[in-house]
Amino acid sequence: MSYSMKLARLTALAAGLTLVASACGSGDSGGGSGDLAGKSFTVGSKEFTEQVILGQITILALEDAGATVKDETGTEGTALTRKGLESGEIDMYWEYTGTGFIEILGNSPEDVPKDPQELFDAVAEQDAKNGVKWILKTEANDTYAFAASQETSDSLGVTTISDYAELANSKPEDASLCAAAEFLDRDDGFPGVEEAYGFKLPDDQITEVDLNIIYTALPKADPCNFGEVFESAGQIPANDLVVLEDDKQFFPGYELALTVNDSVLKDSPELEDVLQPIADKLTTEELQKLNASVDVDGLPEEAVAKKWLEDNGLIG
Repeated sequence: MSYSMKLARLTALAAGLTLVASACGSGDSGGGSGDLAGKSFTVGSKEFTEQVILGQITILALEDAGATVKDETGTEGTALTRKGLESGEIDMYWEYTGTGFIEILGNSPEDVPKDPQELFDAVAEQDAKNGVKWILKTEANDTYAFAASQETSDSLGVTTISDYAELANSKPEDASLCAAAEFLDRDDGFPGVEEAYGFKLPDDQITEVDLNIIYTALPKADPCNFGEVFESAGQIPANDLVVLEDDKQFFPGYELALTVNDSVLKDSPELEDVLQPIADKLTTEELQKLNASVDVDGLPEEAVAKKWLEDNGLIG
């Protein structure tokens, strides 16, 4: 199943910036002098904030290198975005190694390499057979996590997922959970957590909601005490949430890397050199800041992407 969350695209100007936010998939733009002059690309992304920001960063960097770029960011869910890459509707998008290993390539969560580089290498090797190249592995890790408010964590004595499992078995009404549809369905999501930690939360204690709602619901403990989050979400510090320790290390690494159609990369090997400086700068902390600029401060993704590139000296 795919993420149900669709973030509203803002069209206001970001403070002091002159970049006007435009709708996703608005057509070709760019073109000029640079390492990629005369080249044309289509950049995609999934629909949630982080993915759209990453897509916009990529578009702006490619345009700065002289390419003409079509914007196809904002596709709903992993399955449809990946299908677009395989069919050639898009040429590239940023994906997560854990998602690639389990959700896309169909491996078992129990078989995920713990070392981030080993995981990347395994995904890259397997996916090469599908005509997809994985390049530009980053330090940024957007792994799944469980979170609660500090008050909930303290009052219920839950700081690890093992604590949560014990609570779910003894007092399931206190272990009420909010989660998005995809997390509730994926093997590396809630079903896998239940199996790994040895509990079964009753269905009536699970509320399926848009992912973005979870971060503001948890401080009120309404409609649930705990929720699915992504570790790179800017709303975690903004809402003073506590992330539960994954003490059995169930969740695999979800380091970011760029997935590119093999034929596109063969035709334009310069892509890697152009985008490498971006990959070098992407960390979990940087993603949190970027996400917070949109989800907390309300700025448009395009404007956030442009400012980040300029602040880091990545576009001229």
